[in-house]
Amino acid sequence: MAILIDKNSKVLVTGLTGRIGSFHAQEMRDYGTNVVGGVTPGKGGMVHNGLPVFNTVKGAVAETGADMVIAFVPPPFAADSIMEAADAGIRTCICIADGIPTQDMIRVKRYMRRYKAENRMRLIGPNCAGIITPGQGFAGLMPPHIYLPGRVGIIGRSGTLGYEAASQMKARGIGVSSSIGIGGDPINGSSFRDILELFENDPETDAVVLVGEIGGPQEAEAAEYIRDHMTKPVAAYIAGLSAPKGRRMGHAGAIVSAFGESAQEKVEILKDCGVTIVPTPSAFGEAVETMLAA
Repeated sequence: MAILIDKNSKVLVTGLTGRIGSFHAQEMRDYGTNVVGGVTPGKGGMVHNGLPVFNTVKGAVAETGADMVIAFVPPPFAADSIMEAADAGIRTCICIADGIPTQDMIRVKRYMRRYKAENRMRLIGPNCAGIITPGQGFAGLMPPHIYLPGRVGIIGRSGTLGYEAASQMKARGIGVSSSIGIGGDPINGSSFRDILELFENDPETDAVVLVGEIGGPQEAEAAEYIRDHMTKPVAAYIAGLSAPKGRRMGHAGAIVSAFGESAQEKVEILKDCGVTIVPTPSAFGEAVETMLAA
């Protein structure tokens, strides 16, 4: 089963006819992902790389039965694309764009509150690598060949560090149930805690790797959830141990501004909650192997 995406997911690509959308849609199809069409306003009715194109997400859903959207839409238009997907009844939306204005994301979060919790779309990202269930399908930017099917979940704010974890695990014969890139922006759709709950309830996931970084309270909130609710072991790496306080580093959300937001503080909080700490990016494979053997 894994989480969020499997071989039965029907994926719609917004921005399909653009250069980036075209490239990654084909990569997803080559892997076996069930991509059912695309959306580009004004180009409805055409066929692009063998896929039907629609003017609206609602129209595409009516014709294809799509239940997932991946948005390859430029930052100025990404918020509208997300809200359109929510209004069309999409269950999961992955937004790849980096650089969406913070005010736009505040508007998105408020917009999504109009829906009842059971009908509310799950947003992954923005500024993320996407999602993958190895051997079944993916919606994102990740190189799928580095993921071995298995029973360890990955959640990461950093796409490249998530790739590193998957690659090292594969080298040791450790497979992945699903990998979810939640994105590095200060305001994102799904948090570590949200995805941890999904993995905790997934019978095909036995353990979880969490890849965090400096800035924001998400890792501390995740630590509390792990301590109080997780029955499965968790290993975590926190990027930014050498980052100076108040200096923005990499992701838009990676800035230390309060107590509990530095890498060292997050490491201590997670360790106190029973999480196995991955000391360096080169130690993902060893640390996960040791955790699973315990």
